[in-house]
Amino acid sequence: MATRRILRLTGTETDDFLQNLVTNDIGGLQRGLVYAALLTPQGKYIADFFLKRDGDSILLDVAAPLADDLVRRLTMYKLRAKVEIAETGLHLHRGTGPAPADALPDPRHPDMGWRAYRTEPESDDGSNWDAIRVAHCIPESGIELTPDTFVLEAGFEALNGVDFRKGCYVGQEVTARMKHKTELRKGLRRVEIDGPTAPGDEILSDGKAAGTVFTRSGNRAIAYLRLDRAQGEMTAGEATLRLI
Repeated sequence: MATRRILRLTGTETDDFLQNLVTNDIGGLQRGLVYAALLTPQGKYIADFFLKRDGDSILLDVAAPLADDLVRRLTMYKLRAKVEIAETGLHLHRGTGPAPADALPDPRHPDMGWRAYRTEPESDDGSNWDAIRVAHCIPESGIELTPDTFVLEAGFEALNGVDFRKGCYVGQEVTARMKHKTELRKGLRRVEIDGPTAPGDEILSDGKAAGTVFTRSGNRAIAYLRLDRAQGEMTAGEATLRLI
């Protein structure tokens, strides 16, 4: 079963349409894949995705569970713009070994390897993606990235997913304010874990709620933390945790 859906946006106003909506500068499509997100006007996460120039059109690679809602929202914003959104017969292929000729680097981090889009069924090279994500605190759609997420708390700036020099986009005002006027008090961080945990377990520090455990690989995990409480030894169920 495919985990991603590949959409195609066509039309003479496609570039302007996306540039006015998403968190990143689509001028980067000249160089390769662009990682971006669509936010609510309040700056909350709706979906993250990859964009790729494909001739006169742009491919959009999004997690399958988010695709229908994303299409609905893009269609709502489209109004009379000369943009069409359609399914493709393409599927994601990815890996961390030598990149094939049709592949482009994942823009989030070099260790995330390459992505390519083909008519053959979706596949990868068996890389341990969770281990790579945990090693570099890279969030995943539907796991660390949920509708209550602010993308800066999820590390989007380090993941090359937001551009602060481009023009306005939906949710830009809140995102810019978080960048320039406030110190982040919550965010995704890596933790070291000793003991059993499960995704969604609450993290406590001195008996107070300090965050949530998400993806785990070995004795390390990605956690969403209240940074003022992420001090010293913490607990999640029977496990002990420490900020890395």
